[in-house]
Amino acid sequence: MTVSEFKERARGKSAEVLGLGVSNLPLIDFLLDCGMTVRARDRKTGEQLGETAGLLRRKGVSLVLGEEYLENIDADVVFRSPGIRPDLKQILEATGRGARLSSEMELFFELCPARTVAVTGSDGKTTTTTLISLLLREEGYGVFVGGNIGTPLLPFVSEMTDKDFAVLELSSFQLMTMRRSAEIAAVTNLSPNHLDWHRDMEEYIQAKTNIFSHGENRILVLNADNPLSRALILPQRSELRFFSSEREPKGGMWEKEGDIYFDGRLLLKDREILLPGKHNRQNFMTAYSAVRDFVREETLRKVAKTFGGVEHRLEFVRKYRGVRIYNSSIDSSPSRTAAALSCFKEKTVVICGGYDKHIPFAPLAEALCAHAKKVVLTGATAKAIGQAVRDCSADRKPEILYEPVFERAVAAAVGVCQEGDVLLLSPGCASFDAFPNFMVRGNVFKKLINDMK
Repeated sequence: MTVSEFKERARGKSAEVLGLGVSNLPLIDFLLDCGMTVRARDRKTGEQLGETAGLLRRKGVSLVLGEEYLENIDADVVFRSPGIRPDLKQILEATGRGARLSSEMELFFELCPARTVAVTGSDGKTTTTTLISLLLREEGYGVFVGGNIGTPLLPFVSEMTDKDFAVLELSSFQLMTMRRSAEIAAVTNLSPNHLDWHRDMEEYIQAKTNIFSHGENRILVLNADNPLSRALILPQRSELRFFSSEREPKGGMWEKEGDIYFDGRLLLKDREILLPGKHNRQNFMTAYSAVRDFVREETLRKVAKTFGGVEHRLEFVRKYRGVRIYNSSIDSSPSRTAAALSCFKEKTVVICGGYDKHIPFAPLAEALCAHAKKVVLTGATAKAIGQAVRDCSADRKPEILYEPVFERAVAAAVGVCQEGDVLLLSPGCASFDAFPNFMVRGNVFKKLINDMK
């Protein structure tokens, strides 16, 4: 559907927008421009929203605010924020009365004329999405990056053509109700995550499959080393492309001792890849598998030699008293922390802990026992992680320190480091017990470290 066709259908219709987050504010402007009547709802009060509430009212948007903000939803179309479950009683009542449930991202997919490349998974989404965008831009394509990263893309949909690429990082929250799939889709891996929000692992995985399970998908990239990813049901119409760090998949990409191979030959040497770590080799394999039809091998090598990573992902902060200090605040799951730890041969002091997403910490404990010299535990999950380390069957276990307050945990971690060590912030947990998001957590960490004399 074109934007013009959507405007014709939408004019005079009503819309309810649930949640006033970053992506829904430009959505509201888009709907108003299409001639729709818009009511916006948010749990925050008018005082908490501040100038945003006044601005929306001046645009003609009616507001329903406060704890009862979801009551009596009544519109032709209901747009939910990703963090609002689609099966809440109030939403089901509205759809039962005939309302159509959608979201900013679903509307974007309906209207987007560009070729879509989307990445999901439990870990590695942002780095892989960034790599795909860099590879395509280096080849001269018009590229728009959005979803969980970048800026909301809906306001730019009129600028896109069928020769451009929309490169998207998509979460399970965004994918849960999607009725369209990306032309090219990649699932980096799957492991227990967000089980504080999803009802169970089955629902989490089912949400992820929407990235490829509808008719638009023609290429699907999967991790051959990850059992949950490998077992995904593939639509017959899609071309399957595997990558692996353990074996050579038929027709796929694989890694051996840091070098990357494809089609029976060496593609990328370990020394050509600036970004450290096995998981980043996998990110490169995922990215190139997705867009190899459009990107030359020399372009891959050029990007590999120059790409230094994304902020808060194994980000080097400084060397302090002989200790190299890294910020990997993005590591909000045990598997991410395990991957980060595997990048270092030096003795590592790790800061872990945060918000409890009700995921098992046994895998995190195994990684800490294998790679960490000392572990400083903080946040809501500190005791659970400590217990998992004690329960681990490993012969060698790291020394554990507990410090509930994040700032004190950082100071304690610095205090136990010795010259030649690596200090790593890799929480293995989300940030919401103490910070709005992982970016704020990482920035606080960097400031604490950089302020040290």
